Amino acid sequence: MIGAHDLGGKRGFGRVLQARNPDAIASDSPEPLFHAEWERRAFALTLATGMLGQWNIDESRHARENQEPQRYLDNSYYETWLVGLQKLLHAKGLLEPEELESLPFASSVDVSASLSIYRSSKRMIEPPTPARAAELLAKGGPTLLPDSRPPKHAVGTTVKVLPMTQTGHTRAPQYVHGATGIIYAINGVHIYPDANAHRRDEDKVVGEILYTVSFARAALFPSHALPAVSDGMAPKDKSLHGSPMNHDASTIDKGSVDLGSAKEGSEDRVFVDLWEPYLTHD
Repeated sequence: MIGAHDLGGKRGFGRVLQARNPDAIASDSPEPLFHAEWERRAFALTLATGMLGQWNIDESRHARENQEPQRYLDNSYYETWLVGLQKLLHAKGLLEPEELESLPFASSVDVSASLSIYRSSKRMIEPPTPARAAELLAKGGPTLLPDSRPPKHAVGTTVKVLPMTQTGHTRAPQYVHGATGIIYAINGVHIYPDANAHRRDEDKVVGEILYTVSFARAALFPSHALPAVSDGMAPKDKSLHGSPMNHDASTIDKGSVDLGSAKEGSEDRVFVDLWEPYLTHD
């Protein structure tokens, strides 16, 4: 959705301030994982309640991002996590209104928005045992689907990202809306987050083909363009955004284009993972 959470490429917020970890040694990251004990507990609660099986990851992301813009910007990272969690618990009937009112950050929960979240028809909720919880964490949540449909866009072709104004969930960052890029890789069919964020129990999981699209950095961020390299090689730092998975070399090499021979291949590039419905032929 278009909202305050979509900060990629935005200007005017100043530089990111790094918090120092007083317990870190020289070889450790200076940024602590949690800045206070309540953040650790918020993270644990989010994982634990997610194992109840009442919502999926796209639904939880949409619950976090669907806030009044100024409230979203005022919240810290884990405050936003708690707002989304409380919204989901209330919407699914697991948290009564009076219980919600007594919780921290409840004032940031838009109850009317939470009522639009689909309420599961599941009657029995069985919390996982510690062993089952460890199994779920180790397994993760793969998004790849066994679907061999042919892609509409071939590797190396030019595509344009459709402008998006919908209020629902989407994984297309706003800085690529309307931009033109080149298909760099075809990554198979993955769960489509725009539909999955609003899926009911009886609805079929919707999958769409996922592409890695290469954009000239100068086209996305003209005021921050770097001088073009002269060797015609693809960039060493291939930033991937919006991806549902961690790419390894085998994923990128399979069906990928050599940008050294592609149009604008000598420019600094930005790589973004985008689903097929986001794209059209330029």
